[in-house]
Amino acid sequence: MAERSKKRRIAHAIANFGVVNNVPPMFAGSDPDACVASDQSTGSFVEGSIHRITMKNFLTYDFSVVYPGSNLNMIVGANGTGKSSIVCAICLGLAGKTAILGRGDKVGLFVKRGCRKGSIEIELYKNDGNVVINREINTDNLSAWMLNGKASSQKAVEEEVKALQIQVSNLCQFLPQEKVGEFAKMSKIELLEATEKSVGPPEMYTYHCELKNFRGRERELENTVNEKAAFLEKAKQKNESNKLDVNRYYEKKRHLDMIELLEKKKPWVEFEAVRNEHEAVKREREEAKKRLSNLKQTHGPMLKKIQLINNKLQPIEAQIKTKTANIKEASQKCKQKRDQLDRKQREIEDIRQALNLKHTEKEDEEKRIANTRRIIDDLKTELANVDEQPDVAQRIDSINVELRGHQEERAKLEGEKADIRREKDNMIAESKMFARRLNDMNNMMKAKEDKLKGRHKDTHTAIQWLRQNRHLFSGNVHEPMLLVLNVKDPRFAKYVETHIPFNDLRGFVFEKRDDMETFMKEVRDKLKLRVNSILAPAVSCSNTKPSRPIESLRRFGFYSYLREMFDAPGDVISYLCHQYNVHDVPVGTAQTKAMIKKVIEEPYLKIIYTADERYAVKKSVYSNFVSTSNSVLRPSRFLTISVDGEEKGQLEQQIKDCEGKIKTLDERLVGVQHNISTLERRDNELREEKKRLLEQKSKKRHLEQKIATKLDSLRQIEKNSVDLKKLEGETKAKISAVNAQKVSIMGEVMSQLKLRARLSMDKVHLTLETLGLTAEKNHLEGNCKDRQVELRTLEDAVTRLDTKKIQLHEKCKGLMKSARHICNMDPAGVVPAELKAAFSKLPDSLDELDALLNEERSRAECFTGLSENVVEEYNRREEEIQNLEKELDDQSKALNAYRLNISEAKERWLNPLRTLIGQINEKFSDFFRSMQCVGEVDLHSEKEEEYDKYGIRIRVKFHNSTQLHELTAHHQSGGERSVSTMLYLMALQELNRCPFRVVDEINQGMDPINERRVFDIVVHTACKETTSQYFFITPKLLQDLEYAEEMTVLCIHNGPYMLPPGEWSEKAFERRLTRRKTHTPE
Repeated sequence: MAERSKKRRIAHAIANFGVVNNVPPMFAGSDPDACVASDQSTGSFVEGSIHRITMKNFLTYDFSVVYPGSNLNMIVGANGTGKSSIVCAICLGLAGKTAILGRGDKVGLFVKRGCRKGSIEIELYKNDGNVVINREINTDNLSAWMLNGKASSQKAVEEEVKALQIQVSNLCQFLPQEKVGEFAKMSKIELLEATEKSVGPPEMYTYHCELKNFRGRERELENTVNEKAAFLEKAKQKNESNKLDVNRYYEKKRHLDMIELLEKKKPWVEFEAVRNEHEAVKREREEAKKRLSNLKQTHGPMLKKIQLINNKLQPIEAQIKTKTANIKEASQKCKQKRDQLDRKQREIEDIRQALNLKHTEKEDEEKRIANTRRIIDDLKTELANVDEQPDVAQRIDSINVELRGHQEERAKLEGEKADIRREKDNMIAESKMFARRLNDMNNMMKAKEDKLKGRHKDTHTAIQWLRQNRHLFSGNVHEPMLLVLNVKDPRFAKYVETHIPFNDLRGFVFEKRDDMETFMKEVRDKLKLRVNSILAPAVSCSNTKPSRPIESLRRFGFYSYLREMFDAPGDVISYLCHQYNVHDVPVGTAQTKAMIKKVIEEPYLKIIYTADERYAVKKSVYSNFVSTSNSVLRPSRFLTISVDGEEKGQLEQQIKDCEGKIKTLDERLVGVQHNISTLERRDNELREEKKRLLEQKSKKRHLEQKIATKLDSLRQIEKNSVDLKKLEGETKAKISAVNAQKVSIMGEVMSQLKLRARLSMDKVHLTLETLGLTAEKNHLEGNCKDRQVELRTLEDAVTRLDTKKIQLHEKCKGLMKSARHICNMDPAGVVPAELKAAFSKLPDSLDELDALLNEERSRAECFTGLSENVVEEYNRREEEIQNLEKELDDQSKALNAYRLNISEAKERWLNPLRTLIGQINEKFSDFFRSMQCVGEVDLHSEKEEEYDKYGIRIRVKFHNSTQLHELTAHHQSGGERSVSTMLYLMALQELNRCPFRVVDEINQGMDPINERRVFDIVVHTACKETTSQYFFITPKLLQDLEYAEEMTVLCIHNGPYMLPPGEWSEKAFERRLTRRKTHTPE
């Protein structure tokens, strides 16, 4: 430590931290008004070093001024005292981004709580006059800048900071607490760029960026050259492959020219052929006309003879028609007379049939008379026997009396039966109503089970197993709380579901430990299901009373404890009261939220609920500081579906009671029905007996009536008896009259037959005469018909030839016109001489011409897929190939020249870089060697030409048994990464061209041995005259460390038991320290 005679620089501060206990911070120093004391060496400041830091209403400070030393500045203080606030002030005061600090994304967050604005002022050392930068920030995230007392812009400040080579965004220069871990996560490429910016010459990073740009341009040129070369090669290959197509195209064109010439000659050949055909048709037409005239002269006499025969045939054919009509009429009359004879015969048969029926009726009548007389004799015998039986009237009266008594008794039983049935129907209806309500509740439980199944399938599977194996348990086993908890109002569900963790909500609750162990063995161990089990407290807590009645809390808006908002089995409630104090957690309203500051001051409230939030209040056992956390309540996902278990049990009991009553009513109904059946059987017996007695009493009267009826019937039959002899005489007379009518009809039939025979003979004679004339006519017509066919044939031939002559004439005209058009001739022009010469070389026959034309077309069709575009494309591509060859040559020369420039730029960048990294490696290796470890730094690149892939690789070895490993965020421990980071930064320190470096709490993860070694290296390196300013922030230091005269120690004190700045006495502190050393044993 620096001696007491050392010259001091006091950093005055009037600070007031915005912390809960409102204890002001305090900086150790000899001055009563001092809050930060610093020892400064006699060393000089590097240009750009921080000469002064002033903070007002910034984070934990009301107002503070810090004067750091020119070399190592050790800022020491407990966590939360404001060490990192100084780091934040340096970053933001030098136009750094908030993202660098990793604390917040808005600058307004750095204003001291309770203030509207704050400010930072940093004075930077400069040879020609210090630079003072002032930044005022407010809670609206706005900043106002001043540079050397004048209003300025952020851009001007950034340019001034850059001119002083300050890079707060470079982790190699500025490493805040929240970014310490990110240093090891930096890639090799990022580390190289940060190192170049931090310790390299100003032009080194510029050269590197230029090289990367040059390499990008070189790639573009290489790609362009390669693409053009590839395109040129493809173009040449394409033209080479198209050359054959071009030759084939010209070959096809020759065939097409020949086809065009043949098509021009073909119409002239066709015209000549048609003209010759026209002359031949004309001659043939004249000959046909001559033959037709001669044939017409010889055909007339034969036609006249045929006409005479036709005149004779017409009257004969008329007579034949008349005879035929008369014959048909005579035949029709004969048919009518025969029909009359048939009808008369059927009439005779009907008369005889009627006589036969009368004979049959007579026989039946005699049989009925005999049968009736026999029945009358039997009835008289039976009537004689009935007169001897006793009187039955008295017995019938007694039966009637007994039946009336049975009727009254049965009516009573039927009434009772109807009452029982009505009561049973009411019971059934009531039971169905209870069953429907119970089913609705079961459906709600099923919905809760489905939700649980969707969230945790193993728990649902375990529920099914439990329901099938309840016999394995001796005590109460409750299904998961999600199913057995019934919230009284769906609005309460979010409080219960928030208060009880889901793992407990899906847990099975057991009354006995043995049952729980059995369950877990079967379900978890055997079935491999992930389930939770809960053992209810041995002593029930379900009736535990709250610490104070809810009435005493109503003034805060509380209206119920959480326990009163749901129902559950006793074991479940006991567990919840014991584990989560649901009996002592009040639930409030919006009024509670409005009074929350007063509510949390109540010492007995630990957890409370408002309408939409949960509050947890904790009190520190060390400082009695009260902290409060709150969270917004999420909507309930499971407990909104609630089933009243008590109501469900009542419904199940009511259903059982209804079933018992229905069973009792069924038994009563069976008894009443049995009595009714007994009465019915007795009534039937009495009615049968009464019927038998009534039949016996009325039998004599019935027999007498039957005998009288039968006698009347017998007399009627005898009266209507038929006289057969008289009927037979009448029948014979009718038959004789009908036969006389038949004889008359037969005479008329014979006269018509004779008339028909005579008419038929006359018709035959006329027919024979007609046949002779017809034969002669047919012979003449046959001869005439042959000549007529020949005549008609000649007429058709003449007409056809006329038509053909006209068609050929028109065709000749059309072919002539078409031929002239094809040859591009005028209507009156002649064939050109050159065309005649070409035509003379071609065949004159149309067949030969067509054959040659088809041959040429076939040959032309063999050249498929060719077009004029092929030749055009071939010629165009030849021109492109020439242009590409010229362009490729020019760009290849440009690429070679560009590579030469890159090589020169590479030498300017790479050689100094290798020298710089060699120096860093030398320092880094020495530092590690002093710690009995191994460390190396080298320049790493996968390809020498890929300048954007160059990076710095740090490899370290902390143990002799291991190999060198690259420093990464995962391979080394946190302490090893911190040591490596710190030593790398120290290796940069002596090479550093930046005016200051800041490292915040990098020694936190180190073990004591490495921390002591690193501290010695930091002190030794950062206190050299050749090094720049260094800020080392740490919350604690090891004992018995070695300090240098050049370093400055800034002690920041803060805590509930610290003295206010005005009461601090350095002399008293030194006396107390001396006294402690005196009493401390050696």
